[in-house]
Amino acid sequence: MSPLETQTPAAPAMVRLPLLQLMLVGLQHVLLMYGGAVAVPLIIGQAAGLGREEIAFLINADLLVAGIATLVQSFGIGPVGIRMPVMMGASFAAVGSMVAMADMPGIGLQGIFGATIAAGFFGLLIAPFMSKIVRFFPPLVTGTVITAIGLSLFPVAVNWAGGGSAAATFGSPVYLAIAALVLGTILLINRFMRGFWVNISVLIGMALGYGLCGMLGMVDLSGLAQAPWVQVVTPLHFGMPKFELAPILSMCLVVVIIFVESTGMFLALGKITGQEVTPKMLRRGLLCDAGASFFAGLFNTFTHSSFAQNIGLVQMTGVRCRSVTIMAGAFLIVLSLLPKAAYLVASIPPAVLGGAAIAMFGMVAATGIKILQEADIADRRNQLLVAVSIGMGLIPVVRPEFFAQLPLWMSPITHSGIAMATLSALSLNVLFNILGGAERPVVAPTH
Repeated sequence: MSPLETQTPAAPAMVRLPLLQLMLVGLQHVLLMYGGAVAVPLIIGQAAGLGREEIAFLINADLLVAGIATLVQSFGIGPVGIRMPVMMGASFAAVGSMVAMADMPGIGLQGIFGATIAAGFFGLLIAPFMSKIVRFFPPLVTGTVITAIGLSLFPVAVNWAGGGSAAATFGSPVYLAIAALVLGTILLINRFMRGFWVNISVLIGMALGYGLCGMLGMVDLSGLAQAPWVQVVTPLHFGMPKFELAPILSMCLVVVIIFVESTGMFLALGKITGQEVTPKMLRRGLLCDAGASFFAGLFNTFTHSSFAQNIGLVQMTGVRCRSVTIMAGAFLIVLSLLPKAAYLVASIPPAVLGGAAIAMFGMVAATGIKILQEADIADRRNQLLVAVSIGMGLIPVVRPEFFAQLPLWMSPITHSGIAMATLSALSLNVLFNILGGAERPVVAPTH
């Protein structure tokens, strides 16, 4: 082993925050990622023609696996878990492939779950090899990828702020006013208050926005009364999984893309928390991603990965201890057992989320720009690397149908702005700074 692999810096401290503060900051993480966490099972359940009750079961299953995976990723169990403040949830990278599988004769949900199990096992096998790529992520590449992550997330924030894609009057002044209230509250708290209040500024802003929506009759609680108080997620609820070669190959490709995305996210979080992410740490984190996907297939849900949007919340609040995401993981597990509580969280209007997300997703991009200051951006080739990679990352955001004529198996790459930017930055860094002999310096000069 190289010295880089054997020397592992201490994990972020398990800071003993007061219980109330710990719960509130953890709740912020849950509220931010909840919409993304439930979107994947909602989309796949509808594509598979499931009824409302079965889709609700899929959502609860996803919350359970996301909660357990978040606990393992944050706390660490043996050689698994990066031991950093990471939130886990169902990955969007596989949505296109899974929607297609749901319509295939003889595949359906059982085939999707079988492919997820097989791909998770494949990920466990390749994680140790994927962890060796840290050396290809100097500040030039890391900063570019993190900037692209923030920019690729920003359209989601704008869509939420305008009322969401399902809004009949997208961009209504009411939606914009609610998003502005949430954003303005966050900004004012960060300007005029300190400490605990800054840490929960996002939660306060969202609470005010939710209260206003409630008074305006914009909170939809339909289905709450019919939802059971307690429901336990059981494995193999939809029957034994099916293992078919084509779906398995497609999902294995998804796992590779998830690994590329997660590597960029882990390195971003390392910069925010002041930690050097070593190959050993990266291997632990990727093993958790793969293990979560393996067990997800058994527990009626889909491939899991780290959530990029929560990185912005870590930067925004300044709370960088693992105990916060451990608490958030516990919240997710409780929500998976209490469908009524999950309905309440799901009732948060998109405009409320949008006001908070504009600040947090922007913070991710700002972090990437800050890291790029460590690179030699005066070099024309490095400028070209940043420009092309960010441009490639924005293609799926600006025109999602741009690669529609390419083979379906490429969709996990071409539909992910993060994957496109990461692969571009890695390739151009090899071309410009590594090929042809000794590596060129890509770090900004100190004089």
